[in-house]
Formats: sequence, C-alpha cells, structure tokens
Amino acid sequence: MAGVCLIVPVIALLWVPWYTQERPRLAGVPFFYWYQLAWVPGCTLVLLVAHLLTRRRPSS
Repeated sequence: MAGVCLIVPVIALLWVPWYTQERPRLAGVPFFYWYQLAWVPGCTLVLLVAHLLTRRRPSS
C-alpha cells in the first residue's frame, strides 16, 4: 500500500501532457506552474502516509 502512495506523485508529475496548459489560472499563475507547486506539500503528505503505513510498532 505504501508503494501505491509513493507512485501517485511520480505519475502525476511525470505525465506532462496532463498539465501543459495555461488555464485554469490561480491568482494569475498558469496551471502549469501552480500544479507543480501544489505537489510540494502534496508529496510531503504522501510521504508521511507511506511512512506511517510502513512504520513498525515497538514490541512490548
């Protein structure tokens, strides 16, 4: 399951034809730029989820 979490941002950012457009704009910034910048915190959340899924619980 953690592997699936980690592959999502890779596919989302490497599939460039998905986001090579100017519209919709966010505060005047073309989609191409804000889509990539939105993945910065998005990747952080995905990495956190993957870490929590793979973390081993300490033995009692």
